Amino acid sequence: MKRLITAIAIAASFALPLAALADTSITAVGSTALLPLVKESATEYQTAHPDVKISVSGGGSFVGIAQASAGQADLGDSDVVAPGSAGLTDHRVCVVAFAIAVNPSAGVSTLSSKQIRDIFAGRVTNWKAVGGKDQAIVVINRPRSSGTRAVFGKTIMGVSKIAETGLEQDSSGAVVSTVATTPGTITYVALGYTVGKPVTVVKINGVAPTDNAIRDGKYPIWSYEHIFTKGKAKGTVADFIKFIENNGNALQKLGYIQTSTMHVKETDR
Repeated sequence: MKRLITAIAIAASFALPLAALADTSITAVGSTALLPLVKESATEYQTAHPDVKISVSGGGSFVGIAQASAGQADLGDSDVVAPGSAGLTDHRVCVVAFAIAVNPSAGVSTLSSKQIRDIFAGRVTNWKAVGGKDQAIVVINRPRSSGTRAVFGKTIMGVSKIAETGLEQDSSGAVVSTVATTPGTITYVALGYTVGKPVTVVKINGVAPTDNAIRDGKYPIWSYEHIFTKGKAKGTVADFIKFIENNGNALQKLGYIQTSTMHVKETDR
């Protein structure tokens, strides 16, 4: 909990211009895992409402939380809850799964949670040790402002610390591109970013990240996607959030799951 609060405080230093809070101007900042859905929905919403202008950018979940809390963004997009951020209203708009993506040269298609934990903790450094080829493992992490990193840490790493000896990329798109082109690499990333990319999405404990496995809680790395507003969402902001939540075509196309279809319910995810 203290680490999350500290990360939020750090993210506040990434100051953005004060958001235009007029009812026809909306600024959304934060999670790159949620970015494709918010962007797609913004395009569709603006087509139907030509008087509304929506600005969408990434920066990481903790940046989104910090900017929403400071009133510098109308919407703070996040993969994680916002402990200690008084005055924020949480809107759960969908569910996202996170993949363990590996460069195909590693020669692995399934890993246990323990093997993944040992790799990211730096205890295993060659793919041969986990059933792959005799090749060095290159870990790619996300920065501390990343909600994807926070979800991975909570669901897989537990009390084990992520080793800081690997590479680092600050966006979901960049991390997938690096894994696709760099032999021996491994990372954690929102599942939708891997679609159509030359990477191996490994099974975890023998379970693939299918919609049913995620809904049943059998696949471990998933989270609710949150949109935080300062106070209660009103007017066009509230309408746009509801549009995102109910944008079934975009949810399905981009690999998200509607919250209402989940068979497991969690309060701190």
